[in-house]
Amino acid sequence: MTSGGPGLGDRLALVADQVAGAASAAGRDPSTITTIVVTKFHPAALVRELHGLGVRDVGENRHQEAQAKSAELADLEGLRWHFVGQLQSKKARQARRYAHAVHSLDRESVVRAIADDADGLVVDGFVQVALDDDPGRGGVPVPDVERLVELVLASPGLRLRGVMAVAPLGEPARAAFARLRAVSDRVRALDPGADAISAGMSQDHADAVAEGATHLRIGTAVTGPRPPAP
Repeated sequence: MTSGGPGLGDRLALVADQVAGAASAAGRDPSTITTIVVTKFHPAALVRELHGLGVRDVGENRHQEAQAKSAELADLEGLRWHFVGQLQSKKARQARRYAHAVHSLDRESVVRAIADDADGLVVDGFVQVALDDDPGRGGVPVPDVERLVELVLASPGLRLRGVMAVAPLGEPARAAFARLRAVSDRVRALDPGADAISAGMSQDHADAVAEGATHLRIGTAVTGPRPPAP
């Protein structure tokens, strides 16, 4: 079941309660945490239903799908699209047209492409950090973070918000998020305002909140099982 008013609303409320509980346990204010509902493979109708339930931040990780949905749902007031997947340099300029934020800045070519401010827009950017050696998951190696951060800071059309990461497989998520938090401290030494941490998904968002995450990327816990790829 991927939709159906009460079911979707119940799941949304449950996740909100879980996030609030994790925030309370960490001594944090839940209002400082943004939950991004990731709607990968789900129809635009589900996003419209989420908007009706009060959701304003949604995420996609495939450019073509994000572009189509954002165009179809352009009438929804206040909806913010977060691009959370790997982005090809040649698609980055197109992503500027719909993305409020890009969470996957991990190489110079993508930064330079998406930083083109000829359209007058400013896009929020998160530098994605690699917490393991799996190249398929994306991310800049930890030793190279400052170099990429400095490029983002010097780039028109981009506003550095902070860092992002996906917890590696095969190790406790909280330990990985603690490493990301340490990288965030380094980034804030370069730009004190870049204090956001995008981390945590359906299965590990409590660990992310405990380690300072400000943006959670929650998919199936809200949307239900993901449909097959179109």
